[in-house]
Amino acid sequence: MKNKYIMVTTTFESEEEANKVINVLLEKRLVSCYQMSNITSSYHWKGKIECENEFLVQMKSKKTLYKEIETEILKIHSYETPQIICYEIEDGYKDYLNWIDEETK
Repeated sequence: MKNKYIMVTTTFESEEEANKVINVLLEKRLVSCYQMSNITSSYHWKGKIECENEFLVQMKSKKTLYKEIETEILKIHSYETPQIICYEIEDGYKDYLNWIDEETK
């Protein structure tokens, strides 16, 4: 199981854009599920400090699918430099991890 599973996070400027990307990833069976939260982000961008409302999306999948996930996100994402981060899942409830296997390609 070591490093087989991942959680990918990204942010969007709108819930509609987030749902569009998520639907593609679910339909292509690249992710097993997602959670979305409304957040406030502050960051440096082009010489200024920005503060924006965004939608944070966390998705569960398999490490072998990461590049495909990244590619699909970049096809649709409106940000010039989107946050796309992959975290390796070190351990977890076996039945849940098996479910990720069953629900992804």
